[in-house]
Amino acid sequence: MILTHIHLDHAGAAGTLMTLLPQAKLVVHPRGARHMAEPAKLIEGTIAVYGADAVRRIYGDILPIPAERIIEAQHGQTLDLNGRELLLLDTPGHARHHICIRDGRTGHIFTGDTFGLSYREYDRDGRCFAFPTTTPVQFDPAALHRSIDMLLSYSPAAVYLTHYGQVRDIPRLGADLHRLIDALVALALPLRDAGTTRHAQLKRAIQALVEEEAASRNWGLQGAAVLRLLDMDIELNAQGLGVWLDANQAPE
Repeated sequence: MILTHIHLDHAGAAGTLMTLLPQAKLVVHPRGARHMAEPAKLIEGTIAVYGADAVRRIYGDILPIPAERIIEAQHGQTLDLNGRELLLLDTPGHARHHICIRDGRTGHIFTGDTFGLSYREYDRDGRCFAFPTTTPVQFDPAALHRSIDMLLSYSPAAVYLTHYGQVRDIPRLGADLHRLIDALVALALPLRDAGTTRHAQLKRAIQALVEEEAASRNWGLQGAAVLRLLDMDIELNAQGLGVWLDANQAPE
């Protein structure tokens, strides 16, 4: 089992699944390995974002995985899946514990959250669109730009986003993601010292950016409909930008 990263919407059921697959090994970024073996801090951090009731309702029990069953993924490491080579790539930016996986047979890449979000409701006449995810707590725009460039350097014909599915036309989507990461940073920086109203201002600014992007790029949803679809993502993006501002990071 390979985790792109340890956010619970990607890794929350790993412990349960590992109990059902007693011969399996777990492959995860070295920064995430200890949290899969001892998930208390991971659960605590998720509760800080979503609240205890929501975490319990959404994720249930988060089970630890024995350390001896965990393989720490190294950048450039390959795994042999019955003759199919999988290349592991260290891709921070969304999170410092993020990897992507390139399938050597097709050249396609499983990108977790590094290549953003692409909901099928965005699609227009078979054309896909993407939007970055800057969720808490480790958003790093400079690192995310580098990771996207790394993925683009492999010229994949398709990538597979956890949220959701296969997308193609990768150079266009990569350029969109670069542009939108910069746009998110640009709207956040003036709000660094906005005080108690900052989060609400960040949300409104992201909402305006989403509506502008949907209109200018002719997404399959527009206006209030696209905001309803992205309501949780906008909330999390605002939280992530707030954490980034508080860490006094600045774009390179």
